[in-house]
Amino acid sequence: MKAIILEHPLLKHKLSILRDKNTGTKEFREVAGEIASILCYEATRDAKLNEVEVETPIQKTNVKKLDENQYAFVPILRAGLSMVDGVLSMIPNAKIGHIGLYRNEETLEPVPYYFKVPKDIEHREVILLDPMLATGGSAIDAISQIKKAGVKKIKFLSIIAAPEGIAKVEEVHPDVQIYTASLDSHLNEKGYIVPGLGDAGDRIFGTK
Repeated sequence: MKAIILEHPLLKHKLSILRDKNTGTKEFREVAGEIASILCYEATRDAKLNEVEVETPIQKTNVKKLDENQYAFVPILRAGLSMVDGVLSMIPNAKIGHIGLYRNEETLEPVPYYFKVPKDIEHREVILLDPMLATGGSAIDAISQIKKAGVKKIKFLSIIAAPEGIAKVEEVHPDVQIYTASLDSHLNEKGYIVPGLGDAGDRIFGTK
């Protein structure tokens, strides 16, 4: 599956706020959540709806309704937490899992340290959340862990992505659809996305 890069004026506007080094922590978190909502909207275009009967103030009628229990959102800690409120605003009853990974600054490889997901995760569609798809290492590792848990349908949402990261994920996990708000230029020698927005985790939590 080829990555889907969303093109929308509102997304471009919100991305300009995240990229600005002068944007404060509070606004950065809020805008990251707003972008996540739009990504979730796009990622659920193929959602299956059930027909149910409801009664309006006028009469009974058949409507189409989403089974929210078929979804699970799994942020990759810690930066992925910034996207949780945004996606939950779209599907409030989805379950939440967590995958903890950090990047070895010398090898740039992901190091897993935490994995906690709903016990029936294998019966759900899982949407992984990470603001940055850079080298692709963390995404590949997280997807592999989710697959080991028995999940068949996985999507990956990122706010910005590098071509190198997308290429690696598509190579290792060609069945996983990637959604991103921006395909940036490249990775620098430190593995950071260029032009990027800096370290998303540090900017979200104010740790630098």
